[in-house]
Amino acid sequence: MDSTAAAATGYQIRFEPLGAAAQPLVFHCEAHGRVELDDLGERARVDYLYARALVGRDFAQPAIVRRALHRVQGARTLQGMG
Repeated sequence: MDSTAAAATGYQIRFEPLGAAAQPLVFHCEAHGRVELDDLGERARVDYLYARALVGRDFAQPAIVRRALHRVQGARTLQGMG
């Protein structure tokens, strides 16, 4: 699935920080939470792998949510950023 298809599905995987100072990390995904790593820019790929590696320490278990039509304030959406 390419990034256009992932964005069209209307789902995001959201990593909520366990600390109050951090911001959530949000990535486009398919309905089951699959993120197409090849479609991510370098920075987004690093952030995604970082969040996955630190689940339980710095981030809560990720949640798969339907994408809102507006951007959630304070969330960084990192699809394709380089």
